[in-house]
Amino acid sequence: MTHGEKVAYLLEDLGQKGVGQYTIAPPIYRLLWRLGVEAEPPHFARFWSLVFPLGMAFGVFWGVIMWVFIWRQNTPVSVAVGTAALAGLLFGVIMAMYYRGRARKLALPKWRDY
Repeated sequence: MTHGEKVAYLLEDLGQKGVGQYTIAPPIYRLLWRLGVEAEPPHFARFWSLVFPLGMAFGVFWGVIMWVFIWRQNTPVSVAVGTAALAGLLFGVIMAMYYRGRARKLALPKWRDY
């Protein structure tokens, strides 16, 4: 079974279990898959491999929005970057905890065994 076929099966299987389509495969993962990266879906990924892609994506997005609307008037760039990085790390850890907890609750096997 190819990676794309496994992802399609995953979307159908977890969808039948009541998990939302964008919870199963967040936009950052969909983008990676379209670019040809065979990343494990978030319910199957290890804790730290969830923290960094989700946290970095959020940190960059949130940091740019905050810079454009609030920070550029009187916030040093180093403070803005540090704050965005910290927010991204915090978001990544929270999302990793969420996905690992959901995977445990759904009793999901490892991705290679799915």
